[in-house]
Amino acid sequence: QVLLVESGGGLVQSGGSLRLSCVASGNIFSMVTVGWSRQAPGKQREFVASISNGGVSTYADSVKGRFTISKNNANMICDLQMNALKPEDTAVYYCWYRIGDGESYWGQGTQVTVSS
Repeated sequence: QVLLVESGGGLVQSGGSLRLSCVASGNIFSMVTVGWSRQAPGKQREFVASISNGGVSTYADSVKGRFTISKNNANMICDLQMNALKPEDTAVYYCWYRIGDGESYWGQGTQVTVSS
């Protein structure tokens, strides 16, 4: 099983930016869908963005136009650039990958806090 490690979380003011990174322990990003989800306190985990093995990106409506997902297959990195952050973006952000329609594998998460 390939492991995922997230980094880049932190505290930022409303309107600010953060860039999250997800590094895989194996070279899989060219073969799987990789993405980000988040979980705010007291809420269910929700989808944020994903990018397919072919490079097609999908976004939740709540982040469209503000967040950009990208990946570098050779370096085994998937980034989430987050701009115009809002307090409601505060959550633990998790990187994941999925092979086809199979099971998803998750990282440990990184905390993002947006102050008003």
